[in-house]
Amino acid sequence: MEARAAGPPPGGRGRPRVVAHRGASAEEPEHTLTAYTRAYSHGVDGIECDVRLTADHHLVCVHDRRADRTSNGNGVISTLELARLEELDWASWKKLDDGTAKEGADADPERGRLLTLRRLLDSLVSQHQPLLTLIETKHPTRYGGLVERQLVTVLREQGLTTGDLPQLPHVRVMSFSILALMRMRGLAPQVPLVYLVEATAPRFSWDGSLPRGVNIIGLDVRIVRRTPSVVRAHQRRGHEVYVWTVNEPDDVRRCADLGVDVIISDRPGDVLGLLG
Repeated sequence: MEARAAGPPPGGRGRPRVVAHRGASAEEPEHTLTAYTRAYSHGVDGIECDVRLTADHHLVCVHDRRADRTSNGNGVISTLELARLEELDWASWKKLDDGTAKEGADADPERGRLLTLRRLLDSLVSQHQPLLTLIETKHPTRYGGLVERQLVTVLREQGLTTGDLPQLPHVRVMSFSILALMRMRGLAPQVPLVYLVEATAPRFSWDGSLPRGVNIIGLDVRIVRRTPSVVRAHQRRGHEVYVWTVNEPDDVRRCADLGVDVIISDRPGDVLGLLG
């Protein structure tokens, strides 16, 4: 099955677009090419990834500050060079729902391989679809603004800094750091920005206000459960509303009823099934 186009649904907001969180990460090891390939097979509207800089300044798709949870190695990502990280197994930690390892895991050479942002973008471009592509820069980090500068360099290589184009990924850069978003606005003003807000954030971001130059809010699903009116507050101001991480059927239905623009889920296939 081919991936879906990422443009707005016909007839207004329609059904929320469904984005695979770190790939189809409930099924395959997060942030591996196998996880993203599985997401494409579900017909997702887009994908999400986190990026960190290695010691030799390569952007890799890893969520945690350390390698310990999602690989058979250890250490802080920013202190390790790409060659060292590529020696690690990034899949063996992942167990099936019954607690067992996946049979024939060695049959897929990509399943345990570290994924760089360049390789992920190559994969997305090869889909020839305007897939929504959400890239979160992780902060704080010892490299500060170098993360965003390197990100813009990689995006420019693929022609992804000049606005949304047909048959190319539609990139959105996300962060919990307003400073990081402002850096991106200065470096690549045509790339839309998403301000991520956790449930513990101050209420100022719940009234529909956003930092200047940012038109998309990324809400923790717990905020939507507790204060559903925040969705309409942002949409009244013309903002898009993305919600993460939406895995439970009740939350999927809640987001659909509220008319959110994007659902970000570890289980994108299940979400698409629920949304029909």
